[in-house]
Amino acid sequence: MPYDKVSDLPEDVQDNLPKKAQEIYMEAYNSADEEHSGWDEGRKHQYAWGAVKNVYEKKEGEWVKKD
Repeated sequence: MPYDKVSDLPEDVQDNLPKKAQEIYMEAYNSADEEHSGWDEGRKHQYAWGAVKNVYEKKEGEWVKKD
């Protein structure tokens, strides 16, 4: 099921990621949902986290944009 807005994302995503990273997550998840309908929910979330980790990294417990 695709997400319509970032406020619909799982709580752990909302609580840990900056707004822009949440948007990346949502876009990647929705893309996986559309393009890979055979994937289960967990795989789609893995894909979304991977997209976030391409742009953001966790430093001292906070997600920050990579340099």
